[in-house]
Amino acid sequence: MNVKTKLSNCLRPLMLGALLLSAAAHAEVKNLDSVVAIVDNDVIMRSQLDQRVHEVMQTIAKRGGGMPPPGVLDQQVLERLIVENLQLQIGERSGIRITDEELSQAVGTIAQRNNMSVDQFRAALTHDGLSYEAARDQIRREMIISRVRQRRVAERIQVSEQEVKNFLASDVGKMQLSEEYHLANILIATKDSASSDEIQAAARQAQDVYQQLKDGANFSQLAIAKSKSDNALDGGDMGWRKAAQLPPPFDDQIRALSNGGITQPTRTPGGFIILKKLETRGGQSQAQMKDEIHVRHILLKPNAIRSDDETKRLAERLYERIKNGEDFGELAKSFSEDPGSALNGGDLNWVDPNQLVPEFRAVMAESPIGQLSKPFQTQYGWHVLEVLGRRATDSSNEAREEQAKTALRNRKYDEELQTWLRQIRDEAYVEIKLPGADQSDQADAAAK
Repeated sequence: MNVKTKLSNCLRPLMLGALLLSAAAHAEVKNLDSVVAIVDNDVIMRSQLDQRVHEVMQTIAKRGGGMPPPGVLDQQVLERLIVENLQLQIGERSGIRITDEELSQAVGTIAQRNNMSVDQFRAALTHDGLSYEAARDQIRREMIISRVRQRRVAERIQVSEQEVKNFLASDVGKMQLSEEYHLANILIATKDSASSDEIQAAARQAQDVYQQLKDGANFSQLAIAKSKSDNALDGGDMGWRKAAQLPPPFDDQIRALSNGGITQPTRTPGGFIILKKLETRGGQSQAQMKDEIHVRHILLKPNAIRSDDETKRLAERLYERIKNGEDFGELAKSFSEDPGSALNGGDLNWVDPNQLVPEFRAVMAESPIGQLSKPFQTQYGWHVLEVLGRRATDSSNEAREEQAKTALRNRKYDEELQTWLRQIRDEAYVEIKLPGADQSDQADAAAK
């Protein structure tokens, strides 16, 4: 028995009853909302599809691109809605929630990035024929999907120190520090279990798309119509990427391209990919200087025996004793309650001020070298500190290592994300009811 609930069996009598009631109550025919896809235990309605198609058409129009045929656009948008719906169902089962406060903050951030107030953002949506509430709902959905991906994809990605070293020593790693590229892609997908004939058919389709591009076809428009990548409806736009974020052989291919150039179709586990190099930016890396301070301190904590006022008075007495010539280090060993530095005479060594709490950082910044600070309070207790030195160090090596880790994570994330999205799509029960849809999807659903 199929463990997945086939909602179509439940929906058909309801829809038929609704149509009969409508016909009996009204002489004229009225358009009713309808189901365009059943996705596991949820459905996608025609109204949802129409709204998203409207939004996508507006985006394409703003870019100045030509519109693909309506049937093609409907199928592309529906496929994205299906994958989104699957991720939202995972979020629901995982208990992921977006509070109204988090949502309002996200809306405010989006408005700010567009140099608008929230009221101006709302007015701009209205001008474009979009509902503010619908926009908030879409933002909420995207936030849930982002968190689902972080849990299911990002947390599984590990980057070892050896991988970082190998990356920095490689030609691609060196390239990472100099340039980055704005890319777009078209993916002609193949299934994991694709036969030889299916792979050859996909290869011919990819070559046909490549030839159309060479003959002057619009890349964005072809991506919307033909690509099966997650960013197809964005015209295939991948954003800015370093060469190191691209698995071989794409790193060498992109490096050799001029802006506006495209790669030949390249076979990958997910299908055949064509990349376009839109822009290039970046140059030689510069030294990154970081301020560090050599500081020592004595920490006294209030406790059940000693009140906060008594702790403050003890700190003041120690301050006076040091001012009168007693050794800071010896008093720190005897009195300080910071286990990390007490045995070293309170010495914290060279520290990055940004790693310290604001109150400690502020006093440290105002204290001249060699001058004892007056007692002050932080969340940890009462302190007396002395700055022993200041310096600026070149943190380029640390920055390069962090860049390497980020690039390696992004490379693994992109690969893992596409694999995961294909996996959840292949494992789901999906029944498409959109007229003219690819019937291979129906066959896939029936086989599950």
